[in-house]
Amino acid sequence: MPLFNQSIRRKIVGIALGLIVLMLITSVLSMVMSSQVGILLDELTNRYIPAYGDLARANIRSLERAVALRRMVMMKMQDASDEQAYAARLKEFEEADRKIEEETSAAQKLINAIIDDPRTPSDNATLARIDTRIETAVTELRQGTNEDHAKLLKQIDAKQMAEVRGTLEHIDATRDLFNQRIDAVRADMLKQVYASTSTVVGHQRQAIIISGIVTILAAVVGFAFALLVSSGITRPVRLLLAGTREVEAGRFDKPISVSTQDEIGELAAAFNRMIEQLRHNERVRETFGRYIDPKVVQGLLDKPEVAIDGQRRVMTIMFCDMSGFTSMSEGMTPRGLVKVMNHYFTVMSAPIRNNRGVIDKYIGDAIMSYWGPPFIEEDEQALLAGLSAVDMAEQVPALQKQLPDLLGIRAMPVACDLRIGIATGEVLTGSIGSELMMSFTVMGDAVNLASRLEAVNKVYGTRILISQATAEAIGSRLELREVDRLAVVGQSVPQPVFELMGRAGALTSSQEGLRAHYAEGLAAYRAGRFADARAAFNAALESVPGDGPSQAMLARIAQFEIAPPAADWDGAWRMESK
Repeated sequence: MPLFNQSIRRKIVGIALGLIVLMLITSVLSMVMSSQVGILLDELTNRYIPAYGDLARANIRSLERAVALRRMVMMKMQDASDEQAYAARLKEFEEADRKIEEETSAAQKLINAIIDDPRTPSDNATLARIDTRIETAVTELRQGTNEDHAKLLKQIDAKQMAEVRGTLEHIDATRDLFNQRIDAVRADMLKQVYASTSTVVGHQRQAIIISGIVTILAAVVGFAFALLVSSGITRPVRLLLAGTREVEAGRFDKPISVSTQDEIGELAAAFNRMIEQLRHNERVRETFGRYIDPKVVQGLLDKPEVAIDGQRRVMTIMFCDMSGFTSMSEGMTPRGLVKVMNHYFTVMSAPIRNNRGVIDKYIGDAIMSYWGPPFIEEDEQALLAGLSAVDMAEQVPALQKQLPDLLGIRAMPVACDLRIGIATGEVLTGSIGSELMMSFTVMGDAVNLASRLEAVNKVYGTRILISQATAEAIGSRLELREVDRLAVVGQSVPQPVFELMGRAGALTSSQEGLRAHYAEGLAAYRAGRFADARAAFNAALESVPGDGPSQAMLARIAQFEIAPPAADWDGAWRMESK
């Protein structure tokens, strides 16, 4: 006891005394609970009974509506149709229909007012179901009669009397069903009135007797509790609060001292263990975040079994390579080359991470990255990979200007550019490696295809080539053009290869013309009409001079003129080497 601050103890005792006063006030207030009966009677008079009357009038309005409908039919069935009289009956019909809506809406408003009133012990769940039943009954009545009304007028105009009688009978059946439902709702409302009244009266009697006993017991227990716990809870609770604020601020280096052996002490010990685990996780993230993609680190922390067991998933793989790297590296010092590569990787990694991709590794001057579950949803992975590639390509002009300044020279010995290959398919994900060192990576045909497509950019003079599966997943959300049918090394069946030209709607008129002419040339080329193909590819070059795929196809046509393709030629190009 003497270890604790006496002023705090006095505060706790004061809180206990305040609670006693509040309990006494509550006891007095509980004795006035009989006023709830008046509230219930007011609700009964001003809400239940009017709602009941509104529903009863809705039944009457439905009958009036049926009578008006029959009068309309009689006007239409006369040999000399009186359009003025028919218009008057139609107005009566619409007026009755509107009044049904008004009566039921008024009843629903009153029922919802009962539900929203917290002062009364109504069965709100049952009342909500009653409100829904009214709405359903009115909706079905409206839909059924409107459809039957339109059908009825067509049948009258066609003099189909047998069908007219059948439709009228169906309308009567719909009305009878509506009336039955409203009658059932009114019966349930009466049950709610009786149940609520008896509940309030019974609880009122109990409250008056029990409130006095509860008040006395609560006062005694509250005062004793304040005396017992004031000296044992205050200090550890304050320490816990301070520690929680430190954690909230991101500081995990201040554990709290455990001074008791009760539940508060156990809570403090658990809090310290939590801080230690958070500190450990933070060190892991800080240490490996620069060597392994943060998404992978977080995934391994959250679900380590994924890394151990491995999974097969559909993912989108990207390979990005710097063209001219070998020639450029020969004329640079090791220090300058490291500076260039670090800047290059920094610039090109940002679009990947901005588009929620995972950087798997850096291989020489190449970047391997992937998109897919569990890091993003499967249906958006191809689009995000494509957007990353477009963003990376847009960084090339700025990068070409930055590298000479970075090295302190006027111009780079060799101009740098990008080659990007993207493929989508099923891969194996998991920790791959030896007992000494593991790497969380992806393996499979899609990985090999993406690498081959990156290399094939050399052949077609393009920057970004994507596989057929990737193109189908992207659809029209980016601008694509089919370049060729290609069988890369390791594959015997050729598949279409597409160039990613830019964002959706971002092509110039020249690029649109290029794509159209190239598509014509590609179709003629595959059909063996090489003269037409040459003309189309030349037209494509007129739209965009220097277009790599058009030049590549013209060179291939020139070779075919010297040595025609085999009889079983399928229009595809087979890659012989990387």
